[in-house]
Amino acid sequence: MTDDPRLFVAVPLSPDATAAVAEIVERIRAGEPEGRGVRWVRLDGLHLTLRFLGPTPEARVADLAAAVADVARDGHPFTITVRGVGSFPPTGRPRTIWLDIRSGVESLEGLAARLDDRLADAGWERERRPFRAHLTLARADGVRAGPATVAALTDAAADLAIESPIDRLILFESITGAGRARYVERAAAPLG
Repeated sequence: MTDDPRLFVAVPLSPDATAAVAEIVERIRAGEPEGRGVRWVRLDGLHLTLRFLGPTPEARVADLAAAVADVARDGHPFTITVRGVGSFPPTGRPRTIWLDIRSGVESLEGLAARLDDRLADAGWERERRPFRAHLTLARADGVRAGPATVAALTDAAADLAIESPIDRLILFESITGAGRARYVERAAAPLG
């Protein structure tokens, strides 16, 4: 086991968008059976991950922050719309439950691609999986309640259309253990 910080790069949701998503999640959580449901993410740190880096030596964090700042400087603010529900995998017992992004996807894809290019230039391996813009809400890990939670979220979010401005990139550290992961900001850079 390593003590290196687990890092990722993301764009945060606005406080208003976070509050709207939290309202839906709390309605669903209130109807779940105790103890056997999905593991919901912390609602105080809602974000869209552009690149997960995993354990990273502390000596590389400054270079990573510089790469994030370079990508942000070449970007521009934009708006996304959160609409729709999905899961990974999409059928059977899901492992991850998420809200979909319907507008602003191209801008998110562009940021993720530029970030991947810049990180490759700085010595990180390229991302092997294609980027899929989504807002993770819960980890189901194949539990029986997973499909029911997807169905409840789909019903609750049927008319959902939450807009959020995207105006910065953040390098986060994921602190795990003793409950849900906490996300600590290590560096932030405004777009543009």
